[in-house]
Amino acid sequence: MTKPIVVINPNSTEAVTEAMSAALDPLRLPGGPEIECLTNADGPPGIESQADVDLAAVQTREIVARRANSASAFVIACYSDPGIHACREATDSPVYGIAESGVLCAMSTVERFGVVAILEKSIPRHMRYIRTLGFESRLAGERPLGLGVVELSNESVTYGRLLETGKQLRDIDGAQAIVLGCAGMARYRATLEDDLGVPVIDPTQAAVSNALTISLLKSP
Repeated sequence: MTKPIVVINPNSTEAVTEAMSAALDPLRLPGGPEIECLTNADGPPGIESQADVDLAAVQTREIVARRANSASAFVIACYSDPGIHACREATDSPVYGIAESGVLCAMSTVERFGVVAILEKSIPRHMRYIRTLGFESRLAGERPLGLGVVELSNESVTYGRLLETGKQLRDIDGAQAIVLGCAGMARYRATLEDDLGVPVIDPTQAAVSNALTISLLKSP
């Protein structure tokens, strides 16, 4: 029996996990592995600072260690990829971070990509990671919504800001694709792509797609 793909929301907001899980429904294939979404109940409500990342990294590694032998792959569903290297040490199964996967997906599609962040203070943290990965030359720009993770569920406010920010990335910064810089934005991807006319990448979908491919290729 194929082991599940375990998708970990490193924050404690169940609404984020629920929206993320719904966005993964197209990847729940007949005969394919289960896609199991977990919430880090002890984590911060949203990962909005380096301190939040550092706390979530330890907690996420503990979750992976507990499930190390019971998953075909793990996905860390936070755009800061908290604890990704420690998690990879804790299991023999593949571990995917959504930031790394989302950006790689964008770069395989277009020359220059843009990122929508939740808050202005998130951008320096994301940029440090982008530089670490060596992707900086392909980044057209990153712009914030000015909304925290918990606020993303307010569709009447969030979607308008997403559309405005996406247009700025496309028209001013020259982004040819948009990466959503938070798992909590997943519910808006399809509509935003239609309205912007450029690819919009939900990085959790990108990471789970990678995990699904590996899992299916390993199946007998």
